[in-house]
Parts: sequence; C-alpha cells; structure tokens
Amino acid sequence: MQFSESLKRNCDFQNVYRNGKSYANKYLVMYVMENNSERNRLGISVSKKVGNSIIRHRITRLIRESYRLQENIFNSGLDIVVIARNSASAITCQETESALLHLAKLHHIINMKKLEAVDGVDPHI
Repeated sequence: MQFSESLKRNCDFQNVYRNGKSYANKYLVMYVMENNSERNRLGISVSKKVGNSIIRHRITRLIRESYRLQENIFNSGLDIVVIARNSASAITCQETESALLHLAKLHHIINMKKLEAVDGVDPHI
C-alpha cells in the first residue's frame, strides 16, 4: 500500500469504533474517522465466527488487495476499519472490491472523477 499504513493497535481500533461513522452491506462493515494526517490507515478485522484461519486470512488478503488496487481514488487523512461479516466466507475478489467501493461511496471518501476514470468500474455501484 503506497499511500497507506496499517492500523494495528487495539486502542486505535477502539477509537475508530467509538468516534467513527459506520456503514454496512452484505459482506462488510466499514468504520471511517479522520486522523489529521496525510496518510490513510487501514485496519481489517475478521472474527473467528467467519471461519477457520485459512478462510480468515484469505478474506483479509482479499480486502487488503482490493483496497490497494483502488487506493489512489480514496481521500487521504482517514482511519478506515473494515470488518468482514459471516457471509464474506465465500466471497470472490470482484465481490470484495465491489463491496469495498460501495461502502466508500456511502461514506463519501472516494474521488468520483478518479473512480469514473478507472477502467471496468461502474460509477453507479
């Protein structure tokens, strides 16, 4: 991730949960809060309820890769926490990317002009 860092400490996650705004869809829940820096920080949470360690790590990799591929269209200066729901256990790469962009649009944290310029992405998600 070129423009972002990872959110790792529990207190950072808790701060985003308490003070951030959340939206959800079928596969993911996204909390967003401004962090007053020039970089985004991405945190990913996948519960044991979703599946065994292989499934949880796969979902984490899919979310991180989906974010990395679309990183340039996200606004900067945000703490973003993405939580996988139980239904995400059988999610594909395309569904992950679509779900992530859908939540980003709900939060108004993406640059729509850059989104429309990306090939293969429907701006009306």
